[in-house]
Amino acid sequence: MIPTTIKETISLADGREISIETGKLAKQADGSVVVRMGKAMLLATVVSEKKENDLDFLPLTVDYREKFSSAGRFPGGFFKREAKPSDSEVLTMRLVDRVLRPLFPKDYHSETQLMIQLISHDSDVMPDALAGLAASACIAISDIPFESPISEVRVARLNGEFIINPSKSQLETSDLDIMVGASKDSVVMVEGEMDEISESEMVEAIKFAHGAIKTQCDAQLRLRKKVGEKGTRDYEKAHEDSAIAKKVHDFAYEKCFEIADSGTSKQERTELFGDLKNQTIELFDQSILEESEAIINRYFSDTQKKAVRDVILKKSKRLDGRKLDEVRPIWCEVDYLPSPHGSAIFTRGETQSLVTVTLGTSREANVIDLPTDQGEEKFYLHYNFPPFSTGEARPLRGTSRREIGHGNLAQRALKKMIPNHCPYTIRVVSEILESNGSSSMASVCAGTIALMDAGIQIKRPVSGIAMGLIVEGEKFAILSDILGDEDHLGDMDFKVTGTKKGITACQMDIKIKGLTYEILKKSLEQARTGRLHILGELLDCIPESRKDVKMHAPKIIKISIPSDFIGAFIGPGGKHIQALQKDTNTTITIEEESENGIVEILGADPDGVEKAIKAVESCAFKPEEGSVYKVRVIKILDFGAVVEFVHGKEVLLHISELTWGRVEKVTDVVNLGDEIEVKYLGIDPKNKKQKVSRRLTLPRPTEN
Repeated sequence: MIPTTIKETISLADGREISIETGKLAKQADGSVVVRMGKAMLLATVVSEKKENDLDFLPLTVDYREKFSSAGRFPGGFFKREAKPSDSEVLTMRLVDRVLRPLFPKDYHSETQLMIQLISHDSDVMPDALAGLAASACIAISDIPFESPISEVRVARLNGEFIINPSKSQLETSDLDIMVGASKDSVVMVEGEMDEISESEMVEAIKFAHGAIKTQCDAQLRLRKKVGEKGTRDYEKAHEDSAIAKKVHDFAYEKCFEIADSGTSKQERTELFGDLKNQTIELFDQSILEESEAIINRYFSDTQKKAVRDVILKKSKRLDGRKLDEVRPIWCEVDYLPSPHGSAIFTRGETQSLVTVTLGTSREANVIDLPTDQGEEKFYLHYNFPPFSTGEARPLRGTSRREIGHGNLAQRALKKMIPNHCPYTIRVVSEILESNGSSSMASVCAGTIALMDAGIQIKRPVSGIAMGLIVEGEKFAILSDILGDEDHLGDMDFKVTGTKKGITACQMDIKIKGLTYEILKKSLEQARTGRLHILGELLDCIPESRKDVKMHAPKIIKISIPSDFIGAFIGPGGKHIQALQKDTNTTITIEEESENGIVEILGADPDGVEKAIKAVESCAFKPEEGSVYKVRVIKILDFGAVVEFVHGKEVLLHISELTWGRVEKVTDVVNLGDEIEVKYLGIDPKNKKQKVSRRLTLPRPTEN
């Protein structure tokens, strides 16, 4: 029996449609939908365990995968099977997770798994912009407790007009690319990159996105109504004990307030709060602790949070003693490491990034091979966050989703500042050596001055800052350059990067409902002031990019040769090019573009590079008929001299073409090693060989 499907449609302003369908696929999941736009189709499913567990957090897993079969392609590699998620898939998982997680009840702790799969791809549709809608829709038709539907959209701007969910080709000509996640009431998440736009332009883009999201949330509510309201499943609510809550608050609040008001360092503050927590626990008998220690810990955390927020709101004072808009002390240094092609240290307060820059050829480009995207990145940034940076010792389990996300943000902040004509592939690596908030922004700042140290002529230097927010009723405080504790206890984490001209990237997570656009505007203006202050510190360290790359850094030269010379240049099995690389101590790559081959020569030894250049020019040399060339005599024969245009390109200069009049011996006119001028006459029709003449470069004798 064919199942009955239930469907809702969303119309976009330009006539395109998005449909949400349920009832046909994956019916054993708690909720499942297929979202379709054009030929792109995403299947989203959610399952949440009904049994309780002892965890004090929501074990939510968001998984997004793009199936190669969706685009009619085979996976790469030996096993021909999808393996671990790509960075692009991980970034989409993070985008969805960051919007969904805050909307589950705080006391809901059941294992929950949300899976989104691209099952059909359309080259004109970017599927990551539909993932949030698909995720929310499958939860909306389930009985899993959830506050309200959400959605995510991508916003681009073409010819001054905002559009929702552009195609990839449209995005290439847009001056901004942002993803916005929101419910009907509140914007929850913003992330994207921009071409140095203004703060007001960014706010307008967010408003435009929110309007489209409201329409998509309404469609989910209509779908849920068609499916039939299931109600919300029962689950064990968090146990509350007002007597314990009062005892913890009465004992700890003033002491927490005093610690928060004392302007201590991270380590000192952690120790003081830890000691106070232990004292609070000691207030209770062992019999109470056996039943309620978890509740006591929770109430202490709530009390600590309240005290910290009150200090900020009542005294306009930060945990480390700073004013609300004050940036931590900064020191930075370039050229710290002698061997990398560029390096920098950036330290802001208790956050430190050590960045290296490596320059290479197109061979070192980051290859992208996804069902939805194929290509190369010639600029990429990797971010590493080792446990010692926070004074911890924990297992190393490969690159985390957080590291991928923070690295992507820093990469987006810097990449548009790399000139289009830059010949290098550039890899930037940020090693976080200390962390107390805003390590991704430290990576941007250190990345800027490391690129300048490497001699990359960036368009403009970029700085970054993380902004925070505390809101209680009508009162609010905007915090510049937030600490880790202020991020954890606050209501917003808003990272903004940019140049003196405008914003290049942002990442915002909002933890409260109903953040006004007025507060958002003030946050952006305060962020701009902070960014420009930090930018001044960077320029004090290195005012402009070095005029050239360092002596030990490779120099890269690009030469275009006709495509019909490529085979001869490479040689059988790569014999010629490999021998040339060994002989000149260079790295040489060649790629065919249209009717030409683009040869890249990379080397640190100027003599070797020059030798390689001459070899390329020699290989590609093709004399033009009627032109005069300076050549060298490399062999004397009875009937002429062999001359060389360039190394490896020889031609016979016949004795009859040496000069006007009869010549008895070749050596009467030229000798071995002589440099002479000859005119190239093209191909001799008689013997099909090249022909040159010295005679025709000389004045014709006058007849007596």
